Amino acid sequence: MPTQLLSPLAEGPRIDLGGGVLLPLGRVHEACGEARRTLAVWLAGQMRGPVLWIAPAWRPDHLNPEGMLAFADPARLLFVTPGRAEDLLWCAEEALRSGAAPLVVADLPGPPGLTAVRRMHLAAETGGRQAGVAPLGLLLTPGDGGAPGVETRWHMAPAHVGEERRWRLERRRARAQPPQGWTAVQTRARAGLELYGAPGDLPPLRPRETAG
Repeated sequence: MPTQLLSPLAEGPRIDLGGGVLLPLGRVHEACGEARRTLAVWLAGQMRGPVLWIAPAWRPDHLNPEGMLAFADPARLLFVTPGRAEDLLWCAEEALRSGAAPLVVADLPGPPGLTAVRRMHLAAETGGRQAGVAPLGLLLTPGDGGAPGVETRWHMAPAHVGEERRWRLERRRARAQPPQGWTAVQTRARAGLELYGAPGDLPPLRPRETAG
């Protein structure tokens, strides 16, 4: 599924992931749910350029490069692991302000406050003036999230059927769009995921592959 970087309109430039999933550039978005990192890696694969991934140094789990290959090239990711909680948001804000990375992912232990989110919005706008194209900030928060002031909030959870890898993607908050849900189905190509808005639109399950 090719990503379309739309021309600036009244809504501004944005990433279109298909199926009505739109993420404005120059803004900060939130992804929560068990599969929030899958959503972030899929988004990374649909964008160009380096991806800055900020996560706490004390977190025991890390991204598996082999698990990323179906969505994005792991070599594009630059990891920053601050040792203090207060440095996570500082790193995200400075990265957005620089405009050096089109996508800045902040994998947080909990939702930030409104002031921090507002500062990141302003930093992303500054980064757009620096780089010509505004960066996109994505906050990964546990559970149901809840960061105030974000442009959009997405929830993603596994919904696998047998060997078919599927997820439930929900838009739970957006300034200009209503809540909506999709089923995301992994494709064989590195394009990542195909989105289906209605159960009747889903493709049939692939037959189980067996050794000949």
